Amino acid sequence: MANLKEYPRNRKDSKFGKIAIDRDLCIGAASCLAVSGATYELDGENKAIVTGADAADDATLQMSAESCPTKAILLFDKSGKQVFPK
Repeated sequence: MANLKEYPRNRKDSKFGKIAIDRDLCIGAASCLAVSGATYELDGENKAIVTGADAADDATLQMSAESCPTKAILLFDKSGKQVFPK
C-alpha cells in the first residue's frame, strides 16, 4: 500500500480538489519545487511536502506533478477521482 500524504485544495477556480504525495515513490529530485516553489518544500527526509496547496494555478500545479520523475505527485478532482497520473 502506498504511503500517501494528502493535502486538500480549496481554490474555487480549481478543478483539483486534492494533492497527494506518495512518500514511497518520492526521491527528493525537487523538480516539483523548480516548477512551483510556492506549493512544495522538501522535509527532513528529503521528501516533497505540500506547504501551499492553493498557491499555484491549475496549469502550474499540473506541470509540477508532470515534472516528477517517479510520478509521486497525484492530483484528484473535486469528486475524489484521480486525474494524474492516469
